[in-house]
Amino acid sequence: MSTRTQNPAAPATARFRTTTTAVTAAALGALLVPSLATDAEAAAVSARALRVAASKQGSPYQWGATGPYRFDCSGLTLYAFKRVGKRLPRTAAAQYNHTRHIRASQRHRGDLVFFHSRGHVYHVGIYAGRNRIWHSPKTGAVVRLERIWSNSVWYGRVR
Repeated sequence: MSTRTQNPAAPATARFRTTTTAVTAAALGALLVPSLATDAEAAAVSARALRVAASKQGSPYQWGATGPYRFDCSGLTLYAFKRVGKRLPRTAAAQYNHTRHIRASQRHRGDLVFFHSRGHVYHVGIYAGRNRIWHSPKTGAVVRLERIWSNSVWYGRVR
């Protein structure tokens, strides 16, 4: 039997040191690799924008509309990101030019999905995961979740 007494505060102190070390390492990592912090921040903002877009499910399509009750495709993305503090240009093509272009293998929920034909962007939605997007598709339709139906897509991350 040990006669040594244990300090009851030791476990809390050890947890504090571990937490402090982890926070310091994360902060130092962000300083050493700024893109990690930027990507993490962008992912958090994009996830919030995705939730805003999803909350507009069932809102009717209207050409040129930017919400809050009717949307066209780029109007929905503009509205969703504006609600989380990010500015986007008005059209799908201008939004593509405003984003950081990424490969399909790098896409995350909340990234923008741009549909193109012959090098021209004609439609945009917000990536929802599992090869699906939230978008406002066309006249007579409503904001909805739908599978990506084309291979002619590019991806962009809002900065």
